[in-house]
Amino acid sequence: MGRSELKLREMFSLEGKTAVITGAGGILFGTVARGLAQLGVKIAALDLRLEEAEKTARDVKESGTDSLAVAVDVLNQESVRNAYKAVVKKFGRVDILINGAGGNHPRALTNKEEGVYFHNLSPEGIKFVFDLNILGTVLPSLVFVEKMIEQKEGVIINTSSMSADTPLSRTVAYSAAKAAVSNFTKWLAADLAMNHSPLIRVNEIRPGFFPTLQNADLINKTPGVLKSSRGQDILGGTPMGRYGKPEELLGGIVYLCSPSASFTTGSSLAIDGGFGSFSGV
Repeated sequence: MGRSELKLREMFSLEGKTAVITGAGGILFGTVARGLAQLGVKIAALDLRLEEAEKTARDVKESGTDSLAVAVDVLNQESVRNAYKAVVKKFGRVDILINGAGGNHPRALTNKEEGVYFHNLSPEGIKFVFDLNILGTVLPSLVFVEKMIEQKEGVIINTSSMSADTPLSRTVAYSAAKAAVSNFTKWLAADLAMNHSPLIRVNEIRPGFFPTLQNADLINKTPGVLKSSRGQDILGGTPMGRYGKPEELLGGIVYLCSPSASFTTGSSLAIDGGFGSFSGV
């Protein structure tokens, strides 16, 4: 093996790192947790649903990597603080925080076919979506970054959306909340680099359409099965002509977490099949 090849391997190595992943009981970030585990990353799987977090943690452990499952409400600072204590007690470090928790709510969606317009929406539904996506990103960052500041290094990956720049029809609260996540990502990246350590980096991924059980009612009846014309509209606006696969988030996340991205902070990586690059005509 040549010296250049060895250096390249080191640049992308995550061996021995500890990653905290919120929303790790779900399809997308459960897949991310299992994928990172194959690269030797120790996983703290955090989710509101402890049973689902435990499934992810068991799979990680079976792959030969240490893991921990913790029930956490990302909207409750005390709950996040308790998760932080459990992670630090178990692993001693927090090298990576991936804020995967987020989502939408039927009461925050307009639906012309059913006569639901913006002025009919539930303020409670809108607030729920805003809180889940922006506060659910801010609070875990606020708590877990303490260890990174102590270590003088670490990586935070937030989850925005291609709808942050060009909002999707129907998803008023979700699109606006993801735009807030993107703004927060840039702000936190600059703040941590200037006031604490340039080795603490904050970036975001912007997934396109990845069918999950959570968004099935928006684009599908069940993942992979189109519902009316909505799914066709999405695919028609995606140059690659298909939905994303959960494992396709991994490459970007590995890059952003690895030493190869040492000069990358405050950035946004689209993983959307070209959706954000296409005007529709």
